[in-house]
Amino acid sequence: MRLRNIPYAKEKLANHPELVILDGSVHKGAWHEVFGNSNPIAIEIGMGKGRFVIEMAKAHPAINFIGIERFDSVLVRALERGLEDPQCPPNLRFLHLDAELLTDNFADAEVTSVYLNFSDPWPKKRHAKRRLTAPQFLSRYQQILMADGYVCQKTDNMHLFESSLLSVNNYGMELLMVSLDLHNSDFEGNIMTEYEEKFAAKGQPIYRLEAKFAAK
Repeated sequence: MRLRNIPYAKEKLANHPELVILDGSVHKGAWHEVFGNSNPIAIEIGMGKGRFVIEMAKAHPAINFIGIERFDSVLVRALERGLEDPQCPPNLRFLHLDAELLTDNFADAEVTSVYLNFSDPWPKKRHAKRRLTAPQFLSRYQQILMADGYVCQKTDNMHLFESSLLSVNNYGMELLMVSLDLHNSDFEGNIMTEYEEKFAAKGQPIYRLEAKFAAK
C-alpha cells in the first residue's frame, strides 16, 4: 500500500515538541527527565495512528509510553489524534525513529516492555530479516529491556505469527502467553488498534504472544 504524503507533516511535528521527540538520541539514558518522573517506560514500535499507545497511556498512568514511528506522514496522524483528545495523558510521547536505531536512542535496560502491533509481515522469504521479531531486532530489544522486561506482539497474520514464535523460541526466550484467538480468550485489558478493530469485525482471529528474555 502506497503511503500518502502529507506536505505539512514535518513542520507540524516540529511545532509540537511537548509531544513529539524528533531526536531521541539526546535523551538516551535520561528519558525519565523527559517525563519528569522515574516511572517505567514502555514503547510501541510502529504505532500507526496512535490509538493503542494513547489509550494504554490513559489506562496505565504510572507507566510512561513512547509511540515510535518512522514515517512522518503517519506520525503526524498520531500527533493530531493526541492534540484532539481532551484527555491526552501526560505520560505519553511520540518518537520519530526507525527501529533499527533503537539502541542509539535508549540505554541498556532503560525500557520495561516492547509492543509490536500489526507490524508489516514482510511475507517473502528474502525479506524475513525485516520482520520486527527477526533475531537482529530481538537482539536490540534484549539490550534496551530491563531484566524482567517483555516483548508483546499482536497480529492478524498467521504466517508472521508462526515466524515470530519460531524466532522467539530459537532465540531462547520464554513464552509467557500465546493466544491463537485473542478476542475469544480470557485475556483481560486488551486495547485495540485501528487495524485490530477492522480485522476483528471481519471475524479474523487475532494472534498474541508475550515473551521475555533469559536473565542477563
